[in-house]
Amino acid sequence: MFVYSFKASTLKFFGVIGISVVLLIALVFLIPTYSKDTTAEIALFNENISFDKVKGASDVRDFLSQYGWKVEEAPVEECEITIPKEFDKVMTSYNEIQKQQGLDLSKYAKKSAKRYTYKVTNYPEYNGTVYANVIVYRDKVIAGDICSADARGFIHTLPMPK
Repeated sequence: MFVYSFKASTLKFFGVIGISVVLLIALVFLIPTYSKDTTAEIALFNENISFDKVKGASDVRDFLSQYGWKVEEAPVEECEITIPKEFDKVMTSYNEIQKQQGLDLSKYAKKSAKRYTYKVTNYPEYNGTVYANVIVYRDKVIAGDICSADARGFIHTLPMPK
């Protein structure tokens, strides 16, 4: 076993400590801070859309109307779901749709949420059945989509297509 030792002068020692402290302080001020609340992020994608205070089916209908959707009075389905811990291929692609509208389901892994499904009555230039799905966690919308019921149909973000 070899032991190697050296003696640094006091001036060098405090110089290294001082430079380290200055670098640490500079890093603290240069690293951007990120809010855990995604309301500001969502606002960038969905101006004037409120994602909070969604407590039940009627609030979900009101939420969808902010995008211009008209839906039937009662939901087609209202059920409890659990966001998976690890996303498979389907869930990953669904989460990509959510990210396009400023939402991210990966933050809610292993959480139980409520999914509301409504039949859309005013989808433009389409005669088939269209559904609006909205996922709510603790009175806040965490995901949503518009999709057709056809086997070769479509799925897209909540804003009405142009």
